[in-house]
Amino acid sequence: MSVNAQVHLSNNENNLKNDKSMKPLFPKREECSHVSCYCEENVWKLCQDASIRVPEELDRCYVVFISNPCRTVPLWKQRAGREDDRLVIWDYHVIFLYSWDFKTCLVYDLDSELPFPTFFHKYVTETFRTDQVLKSDFHRFFRVVPAKQFLQNFASDRRHMKRTDGSWIKPPPPYPAICTPHSTHNLDEFINMDVGTGLGQVFNLTDFVHRFYKINK
Repeated sequence: MSVNAQVHLSNNENNLKNDKSMKPLFPKREECSHVSCYCEENVWKLCQDASIRVPEELDRCYVVFISNPCRTVPLWKQRAGREDDRLVIWDYHVIFLYSWDFKTCLVYDLDSELPFPTFFHKYVTETFRTDQVLKSDFHRFFRVVPAKQFLQNFASDRRHMKRTDGSWIKPPPPYPAICTPHSTHNLDEFINMDVGTGLGQVFNLTDFVHRFYKINK
């Protein structure tokens, strides 16, 4: 991170502490719904919680699916990581963004060892690092979906977490599977990173960063 970026980020942190109009979206991380390996449902629960607690803020909230055609996306600072840098290669991951205004964006990631929430640029710098040193099979892409659309359209019958014999790879959440009047399972449509398909917009890493963070405002 450049010195200018560090100064800008520090100023944003101070502004956030002093800005009484920016509402806390969630309680502590430990009080949020979280089931290991069901990140898409954990984020759906965050959206649901925000829609109840602070509905006026939901238009500033986004759900971000991270994946690629090979479904091999390296993320650092993940709690599931075992080395010092906490690197994990997921098939996909899902995070929650709160884009307060053109200066301030927060990331909520229940699977990260970073603070909950973390400022966008700090999260990107420590979690994604760069694609420049990675083989193309590991480049990250980002499907950004408005939280309202995600709540209204996402569905999962959890089939991706079952073995061929019907047993669970990881125990499912205790609540019923999420469905809509039109679908019982469309998870793959959100993980798909083909531009021009599905809900929201698909970005590469550089364009994703530019979408939510600009140093020279």
